[in-house]
Amino acid sequence: MKRLQLLLCSALLSPFASAHTVETGKPLPLVFIANQGELVMQQQALVYQRWSSQSLTGKVRMVIHVAGRLSAKEQNAPLIAAIQQADFPRARFQTTTIVNTDDAIPGSAIFVRRSIESSKRDAPWQHFIIDSSGVAQSSWQLAPHGSAVVILDRQGVVRFAKEGALTPQEIKQTLTLVNQLIADTPTAAALSS
Repeated sequence: MKRLQLLLCSALLSPFASAHTVETGKPLPLVFIANQGELVMQQQALVYQRWSSQSLTGKVRMVIHVAGRLSAKEQNAPLIAAIQQADFPRARFQTTTIVNTDDAIPGSAIFVRRSIESSKRDAPWQHFIIDSSGVAQSSWQLAPHGSAVVILDRQGVVRFAKEGALTPQEIKQTLTLVNQLIADTPTAAALSS
C-alpha cells in the first residue's frame, strides 16, 4: 500500500503531471507579455510590440503555446497540418502561436526567433507571440518543454484545452469544434448592421 502511495505521489509531482489554470467554460487567464511580444509587419520591417491575451476576442482562436524546442513543436505538427488543410476563413478564425523562448535549449533562442520571423515574412497573416520570459507558461501553469492547445470562442471563452500531443481523434474533434464555433460566429456584414 505504501509503495502505491509513493507511486501516486511521484506521478502527481512529475513534470509531466500538470495542473494548468486554463479551464473549459471560463475566459483564458490574463497574460501580458512586454518582453518581445507580438511579432508584426510594419511596411517591410518586423517589429515586436507588447501583447495581451485580452486581444484574443472577436474571432474563433486556436492558441498554441509551445516551448522553443523542436520536440515541442513536433508534438502538434499533425494538428497544424490539419488546420492548414482545413483553410478556415481568416475573417472568423485565427491561430495564435505563443513561443516560449525562455524554455529553449540554452543558446538556441536566437535561432528560434529567426525561424519565427522567417515564417511571419512568408505568411504575414499568421499571429506569432514571442514570450522570452516564460510569462504565459508560468501564469497558465503549463508543463515545461511541451506544447498546449487551447480553442477559444469569439468572446475569449475556453472551449477546449489540452497539454501535450493531440491524438488523431482529438484532432478530428477540435476541427469539428472550430467548424461549429465558426458557424456560430456572425459575419462582418451581420455585425455592422
